[in-house]
Amino acid sequence: MENTVANIQVDAVIPWVNGNDEKWQEKINNHLENKIDFNKKKESSRFNSIGEIDIAIKSIIKYAPFFKNIYLVTDNQIPDSFNKLKELGKSSGINLEIIDHRVIFEGFEEFLPCFNSTSIISLIHRIPNLSEHHVLFNDDTFVMRETKIEDYFVNGEPVLRGKWEKYYEDLKIKAFYYRYFSSDKEKKRRQKGTLRKSMQNGAKLANDGRKKFLKRFHTPISMRKSTLENFFIHKEVILKKNIKYKFRDNNNQFITETLSNHLEVKNNTYHYKRKTKLTYFRSYKNHFIVKLKLFWFEINKNKTFITCQSLEQANTKSLNYILNWINKRIE
Repeated sequence: MENTVANIQVDAVIPWVNGNDEKWQEKINNHLENKIDFNKKKESSRFNSIGEIDIAIKSIIKYAPFFKNIYLVTDNQIPDSFNKLKELGKSSGINLEIIDHRVIFEGFEEFLPCFNSTSIISLIHRIPNLSEHHVLFNDDTFVMRETKIEDYFVNGEPVLRGKWEKYYEDLKIKAFYYRYFSSDKEKKRRQKGTLRKSMQNGAKLANDGRKKFLKRFHTPISMRKSTLENFFIHKEVILKKNIKYKFRDNNNQFITETLSNHLEVKNNTYHYKRKTKLTYFRSYKNHFIVKLKLFWFEINKNKTFITCQSLEQANTKSLNYILNWINKRIE
């Protein structure tokens, strides 16, 4: 019988950047060969912000009030609404705290500034006073229905969500297709490296003996601090190699979340859930589909999380509809 261990302390961790901050824009361009024109929406879309962090924090406070702390990991930035969010959290017994990059990069200052979430997440286990049990959120992932600790941890062990898939080298037919039939654009994309590749790098590093890796989706990720601490304690060279990249390198970096997942798999200290509980938005071109997805979320009680990737790219009609729908659920 599963014991949910409902009295364990759980923290939330959210890496965040305010891409609208002109000082930060100047900082990142100082380290780029090809500068970003932040006046062009397409070029700057990855860094644009329309207040998603407020939604993410409010959603945790409302629908997951068992979290003890919410740690916002930033580069010398503070959300405009921080004080209000902190008071809102306090009313539910949740502490909201800013963790600067300098804190987790202590001893590795030569790699600052860093604009690479893969590098930054490699060090979140170094957050002072971080709970053993914590959940990593993207700033565009929202909790939109009541959750319980057992949605993240069972018997104190992390719940893993995703799909078991073959490694690239075992996809013989797909490799043949890409080699002879894929477009030049697709070939360049794969040569540059994919997120899937960096996930596989993390899975292989765990050396769990499996022939497949767990491909994650855009859901919150349950992690244990000791899992990564124990791994890196004698592997600082591996850690330093991963955090030296100021910008993402999917070929040469590994995803720490996937490494953590597969270390738990290796030790058989995990609980696998097939259902992602996720509604995922990546395109907003079809307003009818947008409305349909949100309607389906409302009637499907198995749905808990919503991820709105690049929400600022939505047309005005769909953007207003989504924000109004979200605000009704979190206010």
